[in-house]
Amino acid sequence: MRQYELSKQILVTGGAGFLGSHLCENLLEKGHEVLCLDNLFTGIKQNIDHLRDHPCFEFLRHDVTFPLYVEVDEIYNLACQASPVHYQHDPVQTTKTSVHGAINMLGLAKRLNARIFQASTSEVYGDPTTSPQVESYWGNVNPIGMRSCYDEGKRCAETLFFDYYRQHKLDIRVARIFNTYGPRMHPNDGRVVSNFIVQALKGEDLTLYGDGQQTRCFCYVDDLIEGIVRFMELPEGENGTPGFPGPINFGDPVEVTIQQLAEKVIELTNSRSKIVFQPLPSDDPKQRKPDISLARTYLDGWQPEIKLEEGLMKTIDYFDGWFLPRLSE
Repeated sequence: MRQYELSKQILVTGGAGFLGSHLCENLLEKGHEVLCLDNLFTGIKQNIDHLRDHPCFEFLRHDVTFPLYVEVDEIYNLACQASPVHYQHDPVQTTKTSVHGAINMLGLAKRLNARIFQASTSEVYGDPTTSPQVESYWGNVNPIGMRSCYDEGKRCAETLFFDYYRQHKLDIRVARIFNTYGPRMHPNDGRVVSNFIVQALKGEDLTLYGDGQQTRCFCYVDDLIEGIVRFMELPEGENGTPGFPGPINFGDPVEVTIQQLAEKVIELTNSRSKIVFQPLPSDDPKQRKPDISLARTYLDGWQPEIKLEEGLMKTIDYFDGWFLPRLSE
């Protein structure tokens, strides 16, 4: 296992969320002290319950749209509602979380001279006109649509990060994260993997939007976390200058249709559920496929190792054993 040379004090915003909780766990396993920050708008305490008694773990309930004054060595900024159900619930707050949150965390990193990671998203590419998506592609985004609060909020956050990089020589890392799944996904977050698994386990029809032929690429959470931690481990440049800032794609380049995913979930859960079709939501991308050449080049050949069927079984076991008994209470 890759190790840092020294233990660090690390801030993880959005640390009680799906990705954040796995990241906190990974960093603790590497011997670091972790300050997990979350306002619990979409993060849940159950995701970090198993970490609460760890001597190097601390939880702080705080909203990144307000300034924060702590002393840390590194910052991972994951705070933001990340699923359409959640980010469209309060779109103004979603934009504020991306933009004000970035400003506050960048200001903190500048004061501390700390390396800072930004969890950006494949949504910055919008409904792409080219595939696979490379980091140099500027995207095809509707700036006034239903998804814009998230898409444009993340695009603005990237702008802020790179302006701090150019203007203040801040050591940044920007990652564009494609569809990721695994244990600790919220059962009601509206994401396709959790939707299908919960519906299948409950014996409900699986809802497909459009004709089901739109494609996505699904990366298991452990592979993603390994990649972004490696990204943060990249050394500085010469004479203490910032290292490679990104942006860099993280995802699994194996493309599947949404209908294929639904059929696989039904098969793995032995469900009697049927597939039903509903109209496609506004601005829903028809295709998503990451080009991960940069990740392979810069991160010692990083690429996803866990195949879709294996990852789905781990996720199904999680929902079957943890959330569904509570859903039925």
